[in-house]
Amino acid sequence: MATIEDVRRIAMGFPRVVEKVNGHSGGPCWRTTAGMVAWERPPRKRDLEQLAALGRQWPDGVVIGIRVEGEQAKAAALETYPEIFFTTPHFDGFPAVLTRLESIDEQLLREMLTDAWLLRVPTTVAKTWLAEHGLSE
Repeated sequence: MATIEDVRRIAMGFPRVVEKVNGHSGGPCWRTTAGMVAWERPPRKRDLEQLAALGRQWPDGVVIGIRVEGEQAKAAALETYPEIFFTTPHFDGFPAVLTRLESIDEQLLREMLTDAWLLRVPTTVAKTWLAEHGLSE
């Protein structure tokens, strides 16, 4: 089970990431100058209404949004880990998954946040970081 502190620790370990207050929810978000990597995402009234219309409900616990590479990556995460990742109609067509922190382990959280960060930094920064950590693209 991951916590918001785990998200903070992992995200802030990446170069060029800053933590800010998300203007939409007032919760924390982690971003680079190119945009958000991850953010706390409480439900909005419209989310609850739309999910209820679909016969679903917002999960208990803390939820964060995590940026993904695109619709294919989003679909793969949703299909592979339906107990961890979900989406709402609000996120249709948007490259992000909603993540149940109480259901994700730290390794998968780190992988998802790393992939999200790689989407939001210049290639040179990404290549340097990957090389320093013995990873490849």
